[in-house]
Amino acid sequence: MQAILLVAFGGAAGSLARYWMTLVAAQLVGETFPWGTLAINVIGSFVIGGFAALTGGDGIFAGNMSLRLLVMVGICGGFTTFSSFSLQTFMLLREGAYGWAIAYVMGSVLLCLLGTAAGMAAFTRG
Repeated sequence: MQAILLVAFGGAAGSLARYWMTLVAAQLVGETFPWGTLAINVIGSFVIGGFAALTGGDGIFAGNMSLRLLVMVGICGGFTTFSSFSLQTFMLLREGAYGWAIAYVMGSVLLCLLGTAAGMAAFTRG
């Protein structure tokens, strides 16, 4: 039961953070390109990479499944937005914005991989 509550609480917190960040990004840079979703996915990739390092192997919270469930499954699961990414990419393609669609897919994949690697590097001991 504790695991379910950790995931549920984390998911709610992550979803609220995603909603807030999407609104802020739209106000700051407009809605022509999904900058908010891209930033969310990069930040989420950094966080999941960091917590994988912190809770795995020789991390300072090694084996802490509660922290892993709360952050990696709950918060990151609610915060990151792959389904939104897919829909936004499809809409860009449908509108004929092929260059933006390609840039969005490539930018998302490359930046999120870099975010994960940076998170792992930032929180790996040694």
